[in-house]
Amino acid sequence: MILYPAIDLKDGNAVRLLRGDMDKSTVFNTDPAAQAREFVDAGCEWLHLVDLNGAFEGEPVNAAPVEAILSRCKVPAQLGGGIRDMATIENWLNKGLQRVILGTVAVENPDLVREAARTFPGHVAVGIDARDGKVATKGWAEETNVMVTDLAKSFEDAGVAAIIYTDINRDGAMQGPNIQATADLANAVSIPVIASGGVSSIADLQALKSCGAPLNGAISGRALYDGAINLGEALKVINA
Repeated sequence: MILYPAIDLKDGNAVRLLRGDMDKSTVFNTDPAAQAREFVDAGCEWLHLVDLNGAFEGEPVNAAPVEAILSRCKVPAQLGGGIRDMATIENWLNKGLQRVILGTVAVENPDLVREAARTFPGHVAVGIDARDGKVATKGWAEETNVMVTDLAKSFEDAGVAAIIYTDINRDGAMQGPNIQATADLANAVSIPVIASGGVSSIADLQALKSCGAPLNGAISGRALYDGAINLGEALKVINA
């Protein structure tokens, strides 16, 4: 199982939101590339990046800090937020990004996801963010009637590299992940699932690792910044 340290970008800074609320953000580092370097130096194998402004505006906004991270860190990185057309996908992959995460368009334009996965095999993931089992889009600002499992199953034959599943009510709240919902999703599809939202302790990582589903990994943000999770110790646990 892979531990993905999260760097959420808002107005050029590394921040964390509380339950997806842009008005409830905490700045943890004004130099996101330096923060990424800290994670890499501690031994992480991947980075998880989110352009929060881009998620709301529908186009990349924090390109400069993302590019700085890619130039300073030689581990693979995945990015979500504001990636909604083939040109943007190709642009990011050409700049060294390993994986793009398509969220809103997975609901609004699933054909784009399929085209991207065919064109760039292994480099396209689907981000599924949910409240109470239903998918939310546009930076979590709009809720749909689409059920998480239904959306995930619709991409079974598309060739996507992974599904990043986030329980919005748990995100940034330090209350632990929704382990049962994550396990249920991972057992319902053959696509690798990455858990996100509320991972706030070593115990959470151990619970995800032994949840009864073959999870690809887990994303953690606030807990790493607050010191609730020591990255070095966490990596030992999930690699044991």
